[in-house]
Amino acid sequence: IGAGGVIVLGGVLPVYAQSPIVSSEQVGGKYVASAGEGVSGTELMSVLEAAAAVGQPMALWQLGEMYENGVGVEQDRVRAFGYFSKIANENASAPPHSVEADIVARSFIKVGEYYKVGLPDAGIAPNQGRARALLIHAASYFADADAQYRVGLLYLNGDEVEPNVLLSKRWLSLAAHKGHVSAQAVLGDLLFNGYEGEDGSFGPQVVEGLMWLILAYEGTFGGEDEMWIGELLTRAMSIAAPEQRMEANDAASNVRNRIAQN
Repeated sequence: IGAGGVIVLGGVLPVYAQSPIVSSEQVGGKYVASAGEGVSGTELMSVLEAAAAVGQPMALWQLGEMYENGVGVEQDRVRAFGYFSKIANENASAPPHSVEADIVARSFIKVGEYYKVGLPDAGIAPNQGRARALLIHAASYFADADAQYRVGLLYLNGDEVEPNVLLSKRWLSLAAHKGHVSAQAVLGDLLFNGYEGEDGSFGPQVVEGLMWLILAYEGTFGGEDEMWIGELLTRAMSIAAPEQRMEANDAASNVRNRIAQN
């Protein structure tokens, strides 16, 4: 972490991701937001690149996604990494509740993923410590739900860290209360079954666990995670007593309303 709280990701960013070529007054965020409305691919790229040059996170993100996936441009993961890195480097200390906070947090996650597996073409070797640091910054400073879920999994599975199920439960709970369905499912299964280990223990919390599984299944119905979450819910429902199922459904209604209001 460098001066002013800026996280230095390592390496020199490409020139296209550094030097502004027009002023922010010339390229406002409203143009980025409406760039896809009735403009050609060339015009769209021109608008995005101009906005990215003055550091607009949304434009940088869109370009990063395009180059990462080869959508409308030739796939170039090094170039994508440069865009995501620029967002993270220049906005590490952005206010957590600012308009761009979500994009910045997601960029930290993205860059962390690159460091986790490495990017040889950019001279980036796998670095698990840096990957974790970037993820934890997104989870703690920006309170990003997906980052919090991923940190919860780190401690649950012991991926490059000492397993700590109680700490995992805390991170999963933060994400679950924000409506993250995968976090709700993993947390629900953990609570339903209870845990006993060297890092602590807690008994089965059937009603609360079932409540989270219900909410998770509702949130992913028709989605790609429906099958595995549905299997967890079906198993839990087959074990829980009828009165526990009713209580869990009532609790789910209350929590569902609270999440919707946030």
